[in-house]
Amino acid sequence: MKKISKLHYITTGPALAEKACRGGISWIQLRLKEIAYSDYRAVAREVQSVCTEYRCTLIINDNVELAFELGADGVHIGKEDMSPGLARELLQEEKIIGCTANTPADILELVTHNIDYIGLGPYRYTSTKKNLSPLLGLDGYDAIFRQMNMMSLKLPPIVAIGGITGQDIPALAATGLHGVALSAIISSAPDISGEAGLLAALCEQYFSR
Repeated sequence: MKKISKLHYITTGPALAEKACRGGISWIQLRLKEIAYSDYRAVAREVQSVCTEYRCTLIINDNVELAFELGADGVHIGKEDMSPGLARELLQEEKIIGCTANTPADILELVTHNIDYIGLGPYRYTSTKKNLSPLLGLDGYDAIFRQMNMMSLKLPPIVAIGGITGQDIPALAATGLHGVALSAIISSAPDISGEAGLLAALCEQYFSR
């Protein structure tokens, strides 16, 4: 079974990735929107160099072809992107495939595919993503996990995403989530390395239970 981090840092470039890795982040998801393939590839190569230096997992957002070309550790695909089945055919078994979900129906569809984790959200409003799905909030995660538990499904690790702060982590961990995906709280911190280290420690403390 592939190891899925309890803290996924979603970022846009090598400088931010380097500072976060220096602070203890071990999983980087590179997400660039509305950008030419060649430009995405150039940035991804720089981030890949950072991840190689720090022995950090690199996930490419939304671009399966680029993940394949670079030999990245894996890809995260949204609901409107390439199907998980086609992504697995291209990337083969050793690569990580994560998928986005917003509802129980999304999860039920995704568990029929050979994927490694689910990003479930959004938890609350976030300005880092356009066309947000309905907000879940803590009650939404509780309700979804109760429903899934009643069905006795074997679920892949599920990671919360969307406007999450460090203060949210204890309550989110209690729902059954595997971890969280964070972006702005790290990227906008005055001390990115320090903030990354604090959040990584929080995730290890609460999600390891």
